[in-house]
Amino acid sequence: MANREYTLVILKPDCIVKSLTGNIISRLSEARLRIVGSKVVRVSRELAEKHYAHLKEKPFFNDLFDYFSGKIYGEDYERVLVFVYEGEDAIGRVRRIAGATNPFEADPTTIRGAYGRINQKGVMENVIHSSDSPESAEKEIKNWFKPDEIVEDIYPTKKVKLDGSEARVWAE
Repeated sequence: MANREYTLVILKPDCIVKSLTGNIISRLSEARLRIVGSKVVRVSRELAEKHYAHLKEKPFFNDLFDYFSGKIYGEDYERVLVFVYEGEDAIGRVRRIAGATNPFEADPTTIRGAYGRINQKGVMENVIHSSDSPESAEKEIKNWFKPDEIVEDIYPTKKVKLDGSEARVWAE
C-alpha cells in the first residue's frame, strides 16, 4: 500500500444518545478502510486527560470531561465506541467524511455538519473524533488500545512481566 496509515476514531456519547452509531459507521465505510481494532470504553478522567493533554489545564476542561465521558447524558450513555482504521491515506479519508471540528463550519454533507450542534447547555456536540496526523494517531491509539486489542501488529511492542505473567505492551 502506498501510504498505509492508521487513525483513531471515537464515536462520542452524543452519537450514542442520538442513535447515530450505525449511520456513522456506514458513512465511514465509504472511506474503504479496514477496521483493525474496536471496543466500547467508559472514559476515565485519566484517559480524558491523556487524550486532551493540551486542554487539561484549561478552565473548561471539567465541562469537556463531562461531555466526553457521557456524564452529562446519564449513566446509560457513559461510554464511547473506539475504532482503529487502517488504509491508504486513512487520516485524510476519515477527516473528509467527519468534517470540520466545529459543526457550524463543517460542510453539511459531513458527519459533523449533519449531526453536530451546540446543545441546550451550551456544549458543542460534534459526535466524532478522528486523528489529525500520523503522530497524533500513534499516540491516541496507544492511549486507547493495548497491542493485543488490535488484530495486527501496527507499532513495535515488547514483552514484560505483569502480575507474574508475560504481556505485550507498546515499546517506547
